[in-house]
Amino acid sequence: MEDSQQPCPPPLPPNDDTAAARQWITVLHLSALAGLVIVGFGHILGPLIIWLLKKNEMQGLDAAGKSVLNFQISWSIWFFVSAVVGFVGSCLVVPLALPLGMFIAWLAFVINGAIKASNGVSFNFPLTIRFFS
Repeated sequence: MEDSQQPCPPPLPPNDDTAAARQWITVLHLSALAGLVIVGFGHILGPLIIWLLKKNEMQGLDAAGKSVLNFQISWSIWFFVSAVVGFVGSCLVVPLALPLGMFIAWLAFVINGAIKASNGVSFNFPLTIRFFS
């Protein structure tokens, strides 16, 4: 028998495209925090701009962008509904706490989505209406 062993091939370097895509998807998630600076629709404009600029360049960014935009638009609707409930029922403590609780939940979901994206895992946002599929 021949005792010729083939050397193991060197490990492949990390795929730069995948790392760049994960980085852009993470930035896409975190761009929703622009709503804290740009009052109004900053939480939608940030992800929308990144999605429109990079959706054809990065693998996975198109689906992530649609997911983030669906989440941001849906939660804008839920914020509006909670504000109406808070305004109509302003004599109660619970309706006044509802918008604050929703803001904290929104912030937690945005940060959790960014963390999952940086780890290469897709995140399904709760209470999301599918406007883009």
